[in-house]
Amino acid sequence: MSKFTVNLYEVIYSLSDALDLVGIMQIHHGKRVAYMAVECAIRLGWSVELTDTLFQASILHDCGVSNTIIHSNLTQFEWEHEMDHCQIGADMIGETTPISHLKDYILNHHTHYSKLKDMDIPETVKLISNLIYLTDRVDILSVHLASKNPNILLHRETIQEKIRKRSGTFFNPELVEGFLMASAPSAFWLSLDRDHLNDYVDNWVSHNTTKDIEFSELKSLVQIFSRIVDSKSMFTSEHSEGVARLSRYLGELFNLSEHTCDKLELAGLLHDLGKLRVPDEILEKPSALTTAEYLTIQRHSFDGFNILKQVNGFEEIALWSAQHHERLDGTGYPFRHAGNDLSLEARIIAVADVFQALAQKRPYREKLKPDEILSILEKEANANKLDIEVVRKVKFHLEHAWKKAMLIE
Repeated sequence: MSKFTVNLYEVIYSLSDALDLVGIMQIHHGKRVAYMAVECAIRLGWSVELTDTLFQASILHDCGVSNTIIHSNLTQFEWEHEMDHCQIGADMIGETTPISHLKDYILNHHTHYSKLKDMDIPETVKLISNLIYLTDRVDILSVHLASKNPNILLHRETIQEKIRKRSGTFFNPELVEGFLMASAPSAFWLSLDRDHLNDYVDNWVSHNTTKDIEFSELKSLVQIFSRIVDSKSMFTSEHSEGVARLSRYLGELFNLSEHTCDKLELAGLLHDLGKLRVPDEILEKPSALTTAEYLTIQRHSFDGFNILKQVNGFEEIALWSAQHHERLDGTGYPFRHAGNDLSLEARIIAVADVFQALAQKRPYREKLKPDEILSILEKEANANKLDIEVVRKVKFHLEHAWKKAMLIE
């Protein structure tokens, strides 16, 4: 398998933008938590290595949340099922080679200090997990209070007092003191502004250099986000994985290079990243969508593109994945690309996306059989929507294409 030259932190940072799409109220929640946690750690004199781990875990702490209903409940200061997403996130992180060391921090980031302090786990896990919990709750309070008056400086004393009252129960007293010191200057709160926040996080990421990473490692990291997308609805379970496998298979049938097939697979995994922004009720609606609902869904490919294009080395992956709803006659979205604007790789992913979607049950229809899917693909190809050569590859290898799309082989 091939290698990719990337800044691993940049990949994590950029893809974490997708997590923000789940909660429209809390754009940049992960980055704000990371910023506040790191500032507290600096005040407490933590080592660079420990602070670096804190930054990574903070950025990804809510990776177990893909459902907007769950996200809404987590915006309460306390919720009886708040530990569920911690377990889901920890399980996903634990299976991801480059960042598996973050598993226990994600698992415990909603555990109260009164319980956490007696657990048989390393002290560093207790510290990092609890500091993420503390700054996560600070951000929740900030968002709620800012909805009443956007001047965050009016609310800092209220927030500080709520955190102080939970010292020794919810939060480690040492961490509370660190937060109170870090949050004393106005600059701490003003830096939560989007522009300042992005500069802060960009600067942190830039301290880490690019390196060669094996495709298998990069794929395991990317799969965290594809699984988050696919778990958003019961009807889209394993859709991204199916599109990725079928895209790679079709690329191999066209004798594309191994590196290109690797990129095809990554693009397939990430093609629906922007769907995290689509409300659950639209994705699971059993009847026809309204014009407004359809337009809401349409923006998902552009939202995903805006996230992926931030990663140096992902330029083609970003474009191919964004073009999966483009059509040869120029009637697709989001760019209205047509003909020569669409590479073979983009055409492959477009066909794979339609094939896999038709092979799965949806709230408005049952799943289709392979020959029924082929009939629809040929109709679309004859209408100059999908690429006829790609559809022919599917036709001549229909059984294997079906198995790839359904993860049977």
